[in-house]
Amino acid sequence: MNTQDFIVREAMVAPPTYTPLPVVLHEGKGSWVWDIEGNKYLDMMTAYSAVSFGHSHPRLVKALTDQAQTLALTSRAFYTDQLAPFLEKACALSGFDMGIPMNSGAEAVETALKVARRWGYEVKGIPQNQAEIIVAENNFHGRTTTLISFSTEPIYQKDFGPLTPGFKAIPFGNAQALEKAITPNTCAFLVEPIQGEAGIIVPPPGWLKEVRDICSKHNVLLILDEVQSGLGRTGRIFAFQHENIMPDGLILAKALGGGLVPISLFLSRKDILSLMTPGSHGSTFGGNPLACAVAQEALSLLQEEHLDQRSEELGAYMMKELQNIDSSFIKEVRGKGLWIGVDFNKNLVNGWEVCERMRFKGALTKDTHETVVRFAPPLTITKEEIDYGLKAFKDTLFEIEQCSGIP
Repeated sequence: MNTQDFIVREAMVAPPTYTPLPVVLHEGKGSWVWDIEGNKYLDMMTAYSAVSFGHSHPRLVKALTDQAQTLALTSRAFYTDQLAPFLEKACALSGFDMGIPMNSGAEAVETALKVARRWGYEVKGIPQNQAEIIVAENNFHGRTTTLISFSTEPIYQKDFGPLTPGFKAIPFGNAQALEKAITPNTCAFLVEPIQGEAGIIVPPPGWLKEVRDICSKHNVLLILDEVQSGLGRTGRIFAFQHENIMPDGLILAKALGGGLVPISLFLSRKDILSLMTPGSHGSTFGGNPLACAVAQEALSLLQEEHLDQRSEELGAYMMKELQNIDSSFIKEVRGKGLWIGVDFNKNLVNGWEVCERMRFKGALTKDTHETVVRFAPPLTITKEEIDYGLKAFKDTLFEIEQCSGIP
């Protein structure tokens, strides 16, 4: 079967909830992937940062196979010898006391919401069913019914109502708007330190520190969604470390599973998470030995290979190279570490077209909101591989400029 055969075959059994590039991938190794026809591509997307350690990292594959041959799943009905070591490592790395493991980023966000509301009722004294949670406009926290309920993207909500109440949205990066929105019933502010799906939107310097001060002043929990920005992606282990603050809760996923297994985590203080009692939360697969073993090795790999420093150094190089591109198509280049968005001038070029053409030059990535092309390569990528991807991008822009006649 060729590429088109697989695309047609998938369309027959899978609803069109995605619009993938027309490649059918078959193999991955390090920073590279191959399609079924043998074409090789540099992966500059890494499954939205889930493959931060590269494809099939040998240490992670070994951790996976060793544990799979020992014990993969029991459910939390029993103790295992993998959960505590994993949580101990995650807590030591983040500075938190406890964590609740789940499977997907969306599940971890849902967990954070439940914990925040319980804290609001049992500790802050908010009247039952009156708790409010503040979020940021243009947020992306997942696709469950509750999470889309506080999205400000109409397509995420269309035909999925009635929506879950209890949320209010404020402009991202605006600390004054946050303070104005807080009421006695506000239990938490849930926010991405850098907005990913919105187009790698970086807030003004000092904003997160100001947010931390405001939340502390008003007895509001600050919960950071670092599903994409965490674990070295922005040049620090966690994005909140850029401003030397400590949130009350932290949501991790994606890269936590080493690109091999789904696992997510909500971390917080003991006085907050101890409010969760038997029957208040759970997951059959959450905290399973297989995922915990891989995640523990992923955290070790992150530290031992100093991948956060690598992200900072190579990200600075990549950012400078992108900013130096002389093209009327480019409106702005923004990001931190190896997480960069190139925002194009609307109506001049379409992000999808750029990504679609780049595949013919051996590099894969994906656009968001049609005008932004994202770059989130593996943290293990080499400078030479970055140069390869940059050349594919530059050559693509030149090709489109030549076709359009725009200088």
